[in-house]
Amino acid sequence: MRKTVVAVALALISTQALANSDRERERAVMSNFSYDYLEARVGISPVTVGAQFSKSIHPNAHFVARIDTEMESDYDAAAGLGFHAPVSNWADVTGEMLFRIQDFDSTESGVEVNLGVRQWLGPQLEVGGKVGYVSIKSEEEVIGSLHARFHSTELFSLGAEFRINDSYGEQLMMTTRFKF
Repeated sequence: MRKTVVAVALALISTQALANSDRERERAVMSNFSYDYLEARVGISPVTVGAQFSKSIHPNAHFVARIDTEMESDYDAAAGLGFHAPVSNWADVTGEMLFRIQDFDSTESGVEVNLGVRQWLGPQLEVGGKVGYVSIKSEEEVIGSLHARFHSTELFSLGAEFRINDSYGEQLMMTTRFKF
């Protein structure tokens, strides 16, 4: 009789554990960050202004478009698709494949492919980075960026981003992101 009671108790406990693991699996499909935002930014050295738009099109995919300029008849624009997936409860891995067009002295186009990570350091502080490959005309470059973002509310954040070897060289950017 005692063995039957123990077996029934173990079955009931394990049923609860299986139900909890199903909830964790469902949650893992979503990401830890919002990919629905509009961002405005100002670059330092050289001075640039820019904007970026991102909209989720699937639980783990998003559309992204961005443009930056020195306001001297130049621009660097990109648009394409990206993916995002959680790697832990506090971090996402991201990637994008973008069509990129630049106009400095002449208009040139190419592609950019990048991979990155975004990580929560606390309830309001996000850090991340990405590394990418850009091929425009006959030039191929490896680019990168590091960022930190303070989320003052659920819908608004302020950040700083350091771009490495991008169109305007090494550049520090101050960003404001509005989530929708």
